[in-house]
Amino acid sequence: MIISADTAQAEVQAAVDHSTAWIAALDQAHARAQHSYFTQYILIDGQRGYLVVDEGDYGALPAELEGRVIDAVCGKLSDEF
Repeated sequence: MIISADTAQAEVQAAVDHSTAWIAALDQAHARAQHSYFTQYILIDGQRGYLVVDEGDYGALPAELEGRVIDAVCGKLSDEF
């Protein structure tokens, strides 16, 4: 198989962009979890890549969102001392 240099470069750039978006979403979830009682969910979003939602925003996560969850970060706040 022959791949042009432009095609190879585009594939590498797409992989880097995907990794960068994933790391940004994971960082955001961890930052939000530090100040929340609720689990932070990372969802796959077809248009934007990744989306972070707080369980407290929706109560129980709706079924259409549950199917898109790819990772979760537990909230760090607690009322139990």
